[in-house]
Amino acid sequence: MTIKAPPAPAAPRPWYLSGTLVIALALVLGVVLGGFFPQDSHPQAYQLFRFLSRAFIALIKGLIVPLIFSTIVVGIAQTGDLKAVGRMGAKALIYFEVVTTIALFIGLGIANYVRPGDGMPMDLTSTSTVAVREPQSGWDIALHLFPSNLAHHWAEGDLLPIVVFAVLFGISVTRMGERGKPILELCESVAQVMFKYTDMVMRLTPLGVFGAMAYNVSHMASGHEVDGVMIRGWDAVFYLVSRYARVVGSLYLALALLVCLVFIPIMLVTGIKIFAFFRAIRVPLITAFTTASSEAALPRLLEDIVKFGVPRRVASFVIPAGYSFNLDGSTLYLVLASVTIAQAAGIEQTFGEQIIMIFAFMLTSKGVAGVPRATLVIIAGTCASFGLPGEAGVAMLLAVDEIMDMARTAVNVTGNALASVVIARWEGVYGKVEDDAPTVAVD
Repeated sequence: MTIKAPPAPAAPRPWYLSGTLVIALALVLGVVLGGFFPQDSHPQAYQLFRFLSRAFIALIKGLIVPLIFSTIVVGIAQTGDLKAVGRMGAKALIYFEVVTTIALFIGLGIANYVRPGDGMPMDLTSTSTVAVREPQSGWDIALHLFPSNLAHHWAEGDLLPIVVFAVLFGISVTRMGERGKPILELCESVAQVMFKYTDMVMRLTPLGVFGAMAYNVSHMASGHEVDGVMIRGWDAVFYLVSRYARVVGSLYLALALLVCLVFIPIMLVTGIKIFAFFRAIRVPLITAFTTASSEAALPRLLEDIVKFGVPRRVASFVIPAGYSFNLDGSTLYLVLASVTIAQAAGIEQTFGEQIIMIFAFMLTSKGVAGVPRATLVIIAGTCASFGLPGEAGVAMLLAVDEIMDMARTAVNVTGNALASVVIARWEGVYGKVEDDAPTVAVD
């Protein structure tokens, strides 16, 4: 596989038009205006904040089914290519799933230990918020996985049966061989269209972030009870900021544990020089962190990993495959965010329910690494399948999602770069000169 040279970069936008900076300013502005316009004394301003937040969430909800369905079908159908690469493909999948599963359990452990959702304000009055279910048995949960009426599941936003249908549909497309290619091409086109559509929606993120933060702050400034004591005004605002800082800190702690307890030991076991590795990928790592998009870092990552000693044929297979199957940072965040939503809503999940939810995230997280904040789409859909208030939860997390997205995207890129080196060593080809000279010059 030959990686085409990326197009010449466009002229950089002025620093004051940086997407991250605009979102940060929207966040700060939301805190300030929400504090000056509390809900009880300025109901019209509160309704405006609520409208901006809810409108953005509504657009995200509209993305859920077509985006998840098309990306899963394409991802599953394209695994047919793994047969051609044989042993390397099997090793890559095993590595991806083992590391991703460990990441999920780290996120689950931090969420249950730190409990970042306790004390977080959540508006459960929206009519579109999913009602809390009666407790279900394991058999009920398992039976719910099987799709019975796809149109009904689509209309209800019931994601788990749709995921199962998409997996089976993708397998069927693969088994069709050449006759299945038109279907695969159609799904690829739908996926690409949905990526563009998602990109348009995500351009409204500053408005959504402003609305979500101002809405929450305005609500908090009207009065919030903490340990039986009612706090109002800026005291309530400062309390809210401290709650959000706890959520962000929990994610950064979990990601740091993933790097220290999983990535670095893997490097030590496989003989990868730690500092040399991070120095080699520093440019794509910074790109991923600042843009919050793994795809933006892909061309440079491929070239830097080849220069680090991974044959191009290995890097060109493992890294793109990892963008669908090895989203370590994103999958960790998915379970941490969902448990945080449950805690904020006062819903205590059993360990069995959390394990089933982990399994769901292993499927629903595939294939959307290139879309900034696509995890919001997955959280909204999957939470609804487990009786959690997904819409209210996403509105709650939206205010700080940009800050968290940068870190988890950087970890995604690091995990995929590491995977390519590990597979190259596993295959015994790391550092060997092969006829795959770089096609793109890297400064």
